[in-house]
Amino acid sequence: MNYRRLGETGLMVSEIGFGAEWMPGDDQEMVSELVGFAMEKGVNIVDCWMADPAVRKALGTAGVCSHRDKWIVQGHFGATWQNGQYTRTREMDAVIPAWEELLSCFGGHIELGLIHFVDSLAEFDGIMAGPFIEYVRAEKGAGRIDHIGISTHNPEVALRAAETPDIEMIMFSINPAFDMLPASEELDDLFKEEYQPSLENMDPQRKRLYALCEENGVGITVMKPFAGGRLFSAEKSPFGVAMTPVQAVHYCLTRPAVASVLAGFRDIDECAGCLAYETADDTAKNYASILANAPQHAYFGNCIYCGHCQPCTAGIDIATVNKYSDLAQMQDEVPASVRDHYLALEVRAGDCTGCGACEANCPFGVPIAQRMAGTAALFGA
Repeated sequence: MNYRRLGETGLMVSEIGFGAEWMPGDDQEMVSELVGFAMEKGVNIVDCWMADPAVRKALGTAGVCSHRDKWIVQGHFGATWQNGQYTRTREMDAVIPAWEELLSCFGGHIELGLIHFVDSLAEFDGIMAGPFIEYVRAEKGAGRIDHIGISTHNPEVALRAAETPDIEMIMFSINPAFDMLPASEELDDLFKEEYQPSLENMDPQRKRLYALCEENGVGITVMKPFAGGRLFSAEKSPFGVAMTPVQAVHYCLTRPAVASVLAGFRDIDECAGCLAYETADDTAKNYASILANAPQHAYFGNCIYCGHCQPCTAGIDIATVNKYSDLAQMQDEVPASVRDHYLALEVRAGDCTGCGACEANCPFGVPIAQRMAGTAALFGA
């Protein structure tokens, strides 16, 4: 495993990191097996934005705590679990207990404390002028975190953060598709433009972001490097050609200031597929031919199962419902196994009230209420 310095934090992080969002809270054996495998291969950074206490506990129990000196943990301020659902909030009466619970899962100390999911400049400015940042600073002062960071999908927010003294690192969504798209504070305006004709013409805001982070010593860790797996399918990718995990990882690691790609492993095979990057030759890493003639962007309006749409006022696990819907529509007929999994959900698409609260939280402009109606019709519930 190769290691890179994360900006000016002084931390040396593995090029391939562990984005643990796919980990369940009810299968400790599986989580422990995967954490052990990743650690054996040299992975030393793990992101835990997930708010579910069971998932957090499973990760800590899996070996992160028992080998605490071998792991650098990214924990998130503002990702909370309310009424059985993930809820992103800035309300301190919810932020504080969720953070304290997260700390307890990782031995009372977290290396990287991230301000969770900030995608508008107004929200960023509000956070940096109020009690939220004061609490985060106090946690750093008390030694419960070592460094302050932020997670965002918006390059304009990331640019503002890179020029803010408190912020030492940024978790940013990077992949070959997103990099050719314009920045916007309005989430519904993201990803509407056509791709630029070549890699050299990446969106100037993003190009400036990477250069500024490099210049200012602000390290970047990468989320969504595979766009929810869509880049691996010729049919689903906007490029019309399937990329490999090695190509996608190499793209991310060739951006200035990027230190680690936090891939979402679901099992050992997927983890090994990403770790293959460490022994791949230049031919295997080459992605230029795939990006040479990129067509119009295909991600706007498409769910990549990130979960930021939560909470649902009706209690629907939107990402899971969308996943089952997409799986069902890949076949001529709905597979019985997919139908059974969907029907086993306690709350299904048919329970959607169409209130639109979820759509305001979605970074990708997904018409969620419309999707719920279509899914209910597809499965009959």
